[in-house]
Amino acid sequence: MNELLRMEGIEKSFPGVKALSGVNLQIVEGELHALIGENGAGKSTLMKILAGVHSKDEGKIFIKGKEIEELTPDLAQKMGVGIIYQEFNLFSDLSVAENIFIRREPKNPTFKFVIDDRKLNKMAQEVLDRLDLKINPSTLVKKLSVAEQQMVEIAKALSMNTEILVMDEPTAALTNSEIIELFKVIKDLKNQGVGIVYISHRLEELEEICDRVTILRDGQYIKTMDYKGLSMEDLVSLMVGRSMEDKFPHRKERNIDKQNIMLEVKKMKRANVLNVKDFKLYSGEILGLYGLMGSGRTEFARALFGVDKVEEMDVEMFGKKYQVKSTSEAIKLGLGYLTEDRKKDGLALSQSVEYNVNLPNLKIISSLGVIDDKKASNAATKYVKELSIKTPSINQLTTNLSGGNQQKICIAKWLNRHSKIIIFDEPTRGIDVGAKYEVYELMIKLADMGIGVIMISSELPEIIGISDRVMVMREGEFSGEIFKKDFTEEKILSYAVS
Repeated sequence: MNELLRMEGIEKSFPGVKALSGVNLQIVEGELHALIGENGAGKSTLMKILAGVHSKDEGKIFIKGKEIEELTPDLAQKMGVGIIYQEFNLFSDLSVAENIFIRREPKNPTFKFVIDDRKLNKMAQEVLDRLDLKINPSTLVKKLSVAEQQMVEIAKALSMNTEILVMDEPTAALTNSEIIELFKVIKDLKNQGVGIVYISHRLEELEEICDRVTILRDGQYIKTMDYKGLSMEDLVSLMVGRSMEDKFPHRKERNIDKQNIMLEVKKMKRANVLNVKDFKLYSGEILGLYGLMGSGRTEFARALFGVDKVEEMDVEMFGKKYQVKSTSEAIKLGLGYLTEDRKKDGLALSQSVEYNVNLPNLKIISSLGVIDDKKASNAATKYVKELSIKTPSINQLTTNLSGGNQQKICIAKWLNRHSKIIIFDEPTRGIDVGAKYEVYELMIKLADMGIGVIMISSELPEIIGISDRVMVMREGEFSGEIFKKDFTEEKILSYAVS
């Protein structure tokens, strides 16, 4: 097979951080090449060098046999490199066709400044047909599902004659049926000779589509191998640099003290969304909340935290009436909430680690609107150390940290606020296996300290591996309660679907 890309000995440093050291990557026609490693391993930096966003410090890059001294975004695109990031680069108020050919729209032959809509839609349809996609090119992007928007991104890349396609966490927000459709498209692309660099934390999905895999660890090249014959344990061990026989920390089965109720929801009602009765959280337990998409898990958490209003609410916290009208009231009463989208709702990414650790405490450590720098610094330093947050300093911008370290900051801010109950909504979404293990350890530590932990997760192995007890939601109601000794995937799923 013809070589499309070769990156040799790539080095890259940022102030205070060696991001890449001696990294190699080779892509050939028609292969899917998985690029894996923990968050912070250097995957994104390497791809940004390939896209021309960052320049390399050392090393060589060959595209279709030609050495490229300095890549720019325009040159990378002209050389056939296309990247689909996790956050799609689409304009929601423009049509599918307009997005596919953005800034390359065909003009009316008579009126040169007017876009030829008929020709534009015809060109877009040809690209969509190449992917066998049943999407109308005139549909506005904002009316598409996440999966359909991703297909538009792929179509846009193909319209630019992309031969090297980078896909960053392409299945992160997709349902199982949507993943099946995506894999069909990926197989078609491979048959057309496109070389695909595939970045994902979901190692189990590589089985169906992967040809070769390259592993990075702490910015260093570890190994490139054929995927066939590799086990999950092999990949994880190479990623984290140690054997990981267990995905979850060992924890003895706990005797739940049903006399020590931290939180009791006797009634919570919101028309067509929630109809919750008889929910209890006991001291020091990890309570798993499971349900299929649309079951009401996140809506329940948001209502508890005062984000969303409900029509009826009869809740007690530590035996006292809990009636919140805002998130600030919930925080004062001892509730913490790690949202499912930490980048959007959980962190101020453009602010420092120090600022984010102190975020729920800003009023407490301020006088006349001025933050007490010493208190803020001491708190941030304390939790960076206690939670092993990897950062050059507490002044580092949070956006520059890996997903796992960002999630630890979310935990730190609620510990700093002395929260008595913490809700974790999809706590390990978008973080690597090594960081997942550390988050699990922290959750267990919190429960052992007597903090009530509610964990919402779509991952059944995670629910079973960490929870002391599981409550299952369906159509806004709790449909079942299961204790640890009775945990099976089948039993939990049966409550979720019927």
